[in-house]
Amino acid sequence: MNNLPQVKIGIVAVSRDCFPESLSVNRRKALVAAYTEKYGTDAIYECPVCIVESEIHMVQALEDIRKNGCNALCVYLGNFGPEISETLLAKHFDGPAMFIAAAEESQNDLVGGRGDAYCGMLNASYNLKLRNVKAYIPENPVGTAAECADRIHEFIPIARAIVGLSDLKIISFGPRPLNFLACNAPIKQLYNLGVEIEENSELDLFEAFKKHDGDERIPAKVKEMEEELGTGNRKPEVLPKLAQYELTLLDWIEAHKGYRKYVAIAGKCWPAFQTQFGFVPCYVNSRLTGMGIPVSCEVDIYGCLSEFIGTCVSEDIVTLLDINNTVPDDMYDEAIQGKFTYTHNDTFMGFHCGNTNTKKLSSCSMKYQMIMARTLPEEVTQGTLEGDIIPGDITFYRLQSTADNKLRAYIAQGEVLPVATKSFGGIGVFAIPEMGRFYRHVLIEKNYPHHGAVAFGHFGKALYEVFKYIGVPVEDLNYNQPKGVLYPTENPFA
Repeated sequence: MNNLPQVKIGIVAVSRDCFPESLSVNRRKALVAAYTEKYGTDAIYECPVCIVESEIHMVQALEDIRKNGCNALCVYLGNFGPEISETLLAKHFDGPAMFIAAAEESQNDLVGGRGDAYCGMLNASYNLKLRNVKAYIPENPVGTAAECADRIHEFIPIARAIVGLSDLKIISFGPRPLNFLACNAPIKQLYNLGVEIEENSELDLFEAFKKHDGDERIPAKVKEMEEELGTGNRKPEVLPKLAQYELTLLDWIEAHKGYRKYVAIAGKCWPAFQTQFGFVPCYVNSRLTGMGIPVSCEVDIYGCLSEFIGTCVSEDIVTLLDINNTVPDDMYDEAIQGKFTYTHNDTFMGFHCGNTNTKKLSSCSMKYQMIMARTLPEEVTQGTLEGDIIPGDITFYRLQSTADNKLRAYIAQGEVLPVATKSFGGIGVFAIPEMGRFYRHVLIEKNYPHHGAVAFGHFGKALYEVFKYIGVPVEDLNYNQPKGVLYPTENPFA
């Protein structure tokens, strides 16, 4: 995936001048050694120019980590730390920052070797707030060298998402389809997040597509698609058009990303797309997402944004699905009850026409889109990718701007069950603990749209920290609360 940032964290040790500087020097060296032993050196840089005790040191450290290509910062309190200089370091660094601190090492060295960083973290957090400086502070920010090395490693996916957002352009082709108001939201929050957006009409896209008629690269692209689909290539006659469309999008990205490094697409797929282009774009969308360029359906801009964040956090393919339909009673009784711990209300089916990448399907067929073919000639609905989604852990999540321009998000961890869906599209049987209550008191109550992003694995911890860092208020950062913990709108007598 070449559409993601590579994170390099500059580790800068700080020291309060009334404490021995050697504490911070030696503890920084121990931290770097612990990280290197477990995770290697690719993602970190040890700032050697100084231990930050003053504002002058702060400037020197900033210059050094910038010069050495760091796009994330770890401020490490080897002792109590200088609350002004260390927070100015985070303020003036252009990128995500974290604060961690050293635990005391031995009962035999609590006089000259006591650092009091446990206390210093309190002052650091207070000063960060005074200066309105964002910083990531882990759940357990004070620890041994090995523990702090783990905290730095946990920061990498969080930093990757934040760095990615700062250099992201979303390219949309619209307008959204009629009757899809739920996927329409103010774009002001994109600018607040540092994301650029380029809005185009589907006529612009159609013009670009026509200019790719006869493109000499089409046969090679068709061959790629044939190899990927294998026996699932049910509509080989449409592959040249799909190849032409994929080349159109890739060329558009290169010509339009401007000064931004990363791109995601909110695409149009109906109602006029099929009749004018002569196919549906689902399979191509799945392929771009597999390249690390998320493509959302139905001009869902915040769905596309959510997909990109999940790609950064997981470094893996994601998808966008409708929270679509219930699991029938007989399917639950036959395939789930007694085999898994989930209640019927914990289950549902996640579906979309065919935008899920082949690597995330148990098997696949590229064919026609059944829903669209109910009202259109089948030949113009070819290009969708169908198959059951692979079983395993998932995180269902979404970042959304409300109608009144406020950021809101949800995260729910669960799994795709190894249950045959007996249906069509890209689809899976999902199970999320307490989904029924979450559906009613978060998804419905908070007015979320029907699209949710899906990351393949449990990434709730990192996503939660990303959403907090970028400014989602904690009261608007929702999750599937466990049984016995009531939502504010939940009837306690129900």
